[in-house]
Amino acid sequence: MSMEEQVFGGEHHAGRPTRPLWMAMKRGFLGRCPHCGEGKLFRSFLKTVDRCEHCGEEMHHHRADDLPAYLVVVIVGHIIVGAFMGVEATSTLSTWQHLAIWVPLTIVSALALLRPVKGAVVGLQWAFYMHGFGGESDLVEQHPEA
Repeated sequence: MSMEEQVFGGEHHAGRPTRPLWMAMKRGFLGRCPHCGEGKLFRSFLKTVDRCEHCGEEMHHHRADDLPAYLVVVIVGHIIVGAFMGVEATSTLSTWQHLAIWVPLTIVSALALLRPVKGAVVGLQWAFYMHGFGGESDLVEQHPEA
């Protein structure tokens, strides 16, 4: 029995071609369609387009929800807290000076990362055929109890 016969799950098992995860996330991070990389992913700051203007890929059904915000909090929190602790250990800045530095830096970096991270999450969903990107509906069929 060869290795190819021992595949138990994943995209190969589902009969769908594997989509390039990192390429799709990179394209989304750059604000481009995860499928073709040509069309725009966003029509406003965080609102995605309904469909790609270049390849026609449907985008309206993505479900990024709160994941991009959570990821941005984790990323920015680690960077800002680490930088704050480094500056605090090597300088004698007052509390007000720290506030003047770190509060604006936290806000600006969070706003700067929110859109690219959301694009990467949409790219991840596209690559894994999640939330309608595989052609199926997210609605769960309800079976009446017998």
